[in-house]
Amino acid sequence: MLVPEQIIPEYGSYLRIERAMSDNTVSSYLSDVRHFFEAVECSPEAVTSDDIVSYFSSRKRISGRTQARILSALRSFFNYLILEGYITDNPGDNVDAPKTGRTLPGVLSEEEVDAIISSVSLSDWKGLRDRALLEVLYGCGLRVSEAVGLKISEIYFKEGFVRIVGKGNKQRLVPLGEMASEALQTYLQARPEPADDRYSDYVFLNARGGVLSRISAFNMVKDRALSAGVTAKISPHSFRHSFATHLLMHGADLRSVQEMLGHESILTTEIYTHIDLNTWQAAILKNHPRNR
Repeated sequence: MLVPEQIIPEYGSYLRIERAMSDNTVSSYLSDVRHFFEAVECSPEAVTSDDIVSYFSSRKRISGRTQARILSALRSFFNYLILEGYITDNPGDNVDAPKTGRTLPGVLSEEEVDAIISSVSLSDWKGLRDRALLEVLYGCGLRVSEAVGLKISEIYFKEGFVRIVGKGNKQRLVPLGEMASEALQTYLQARPEPADDRYSDYVFLNARGGVLSRISAFNMVKDRALSAGVTAKISPHSFRHSFATHLLMHGADLRSVQEMLGHESILTTEIYTHIDLNTWQAAILKNHPRNR
């Protein structure tokens, strides 16, 4: 009989090594799977579709999006058990995923972005760091995990690019604009020595000389928005959404924005940038040489 406490860590290793998932995704999947087995109290090979349905019924307050995420984690876990030869069928396959809809992210105006970035005091190295981080989030459209994980060796100032290792360890090159480049170089000149050699290549450090955390980046963005008088609920991802939307507003093509954001599907880019699918389709057909 399989024991969840033993098989779940093995599943985590599979996600990290063979599926090359990010640490955040792995942590989320493992948390969902552990919570499920704490609730159902049965061995993994004995789980049925009815057990999964009953589990969701007992958690009435979770949103459809959260339910879809949990179901995805469970299906992935049981697929792993099939690969390892423990079971032959996936009980999650017979459970319908909820309709979550498509949520359009909030976008800052160009004036709001400028106000937030300009609100940062440049009187000390922390201010220079925060300014550089905001410029990178907006100038390169990075995920917050990609920004705080950025390394000095991945910045090519002369060529005007940064190399990003995104979801699934997939690499991409993103253009580095003049303002972001200048802010980074100014900060790096004032950046203190890291507390440990392990952190020597990381761009953004905290006050203790370690790597700046995602939570610290979130808090900084919220504080800076309040200082600038921006009352809308925003996060570091708001700069990523704004980056993409503003590029398209100024004439960038959707495919280029897709590459810069690191999206596998162009439809994901369409959601992020508030571009209506029919508008995108019409633009393509209008400019195709075989259409009049």
